[in-house]
Amino acid sequence: MDIFDIISNDLKEAMKAKDKVALDTLRNIKKVLLEAKTAPGANDTVDDATAIKLIGKLAKQGRESAALYESQNRPDLAAEETAQVAVLEKYLPKQMSDQELTEALKAIIAETGASSPAEMGKVMGVATKKLAGMADGKAISAKVKELLA
Repeated sequence: MDIFDIISNDLKEAMKAKDKVALDTLRNIKKVLLEAKTAPGANDTVDDATAIKLIGKLAKQGRESAALYESQNRPDLAAEETAQVAVLEKYLPKQMSDQELTEALKAIIAETGASSPAEMGKVMGVATKKLAGMADGKAISAKVKELLA
């Protein structure tokens, strides 16, 4: 069963449970996935990797919105965004800890043979592909910069 089917089933369960936060969030995910399915060149399908990427993007937007609401002293809106992000994260792969990220990046640096900050692009290209969905791009970039310095 692919992610699209899982979300459709969970949407039905959220309707039965009358869980407004989950219902709104799952409807939003399904809308984004349907848009991706009907995009030119998609052949009416969305693979799991693309779905995870899109859900990750929604989660990132939600976290940024929550931070913005917190900075504007709107805890009510921040709590709503945070609750939606929690629902989104159920469909994303487990995020790497700082130590796991460091170990993975050390292996990638050894694999690419990079030794200076000038070769950061080479490492980032491999790292973003291998660690897609498991770590935030900013965290990867900061850690690569730190390890190559």
